[in-house]
Formats: sequence, C-alpha cells, structure tokens
Amino acid sequence: MLEGNESNAWQFDATDSYVPITHDGAVVGFCKPNYAAQISATLNREERYRQALYLACYDLISRAGGHNSQIDDLMQKYLTKTEPPKRGTAFIAILLKHRQAELDLNDDEFIRFCDSYRLSPKELKQIWLGQDIEQKHLGPLARILGQSIDQVIEAWKGADEEL
Repeated sequence: MLEGNESNAWQFDATDSYVPITHDGAVVGFCKPNYAAQISATLNREERYRQALYLACYDLISRAGGHNSQIDDLMQKYLTKTEPPKRGTAFIAILLKHRQAELDLNDDEFIRFCDSYRLSPKELKQIWLGQDIEQKHLGPLARILGQSIDQVIEAWKGADEEL
C-alpha cells in the first residue's frame, strides 16, 4: 500500500508538449519546441556547410584536371584536418589554453604562472607551436594542468592499446 509521501516511479505532465523532428519526412525524435527549432537549424546549417565543402572540392578537382571520384577523398581530408586532436603536443596545447581560461589569466599572466611551475616561456611557446614535449616537462605540465603525470602522459601519448 502506498503512503501519502511516496512518489511513483512513472509519472507524466499533461501540460508538457513535444514536437516531432523529421528528416526527409521520417520522424527521428521528439523534444520541446524551442529545442526542436535549435536542433533542426543547426543540422540544416551543417548540411549546407557539407554541400559548400562538396562544391569547393568539386571546383578544386575540376580545375586540377582530376576525376569526380576524388571529391569524397578530398572532402574527407579536409574534414579530418578540422577535427580537434585527441592526443599529442597539440592536445596538450589545447589543455593549456583551457587551463588558462579556467584560471581567467591573460597570456602574460599565464606565462608567468607556468614559469612559476618550472615551464619556461620558451618551453611553453614550443608546446604552443607543436614541437615535441620533453620528458622533463611532464611534471611541470601535470602541476600546471592540475592532473597526475599519468594523465598527462595519456593525453600526450594516448592510452596504451593492449593486444
């Protein structure tokens, strides 16, 4: 028997309304109207950007005397270049920029902050330029990022893949 203060696991709100989101006539989901408008606008913009990329690649290949079969490969090449790095020095540089924003420091203040943790302005600049990180930088980077050395190594080298 239910007591007056127990809640039911299944509930509904009859005043909540949801609208369908469709793609090429097929319903793909339901959500609140304001989110539906934002989602569909974003997805339509993304589709237009892909079409523009296709046309740009088509123009490049046709001017170079290539074949239409090369368009998808060129598109994939450009899309791959725009993906954020998932490991390596470039990923460490992104983590440093996020840390700078977290601390709400301008460039000069962040350089001094890093220097106080034994990462010199020259070494920091080398990381931002994508040059390889030296083993001796792992400790200072860990302290600057507020992470363990193992986490920094994983971000830098990637997780070890087991065979």
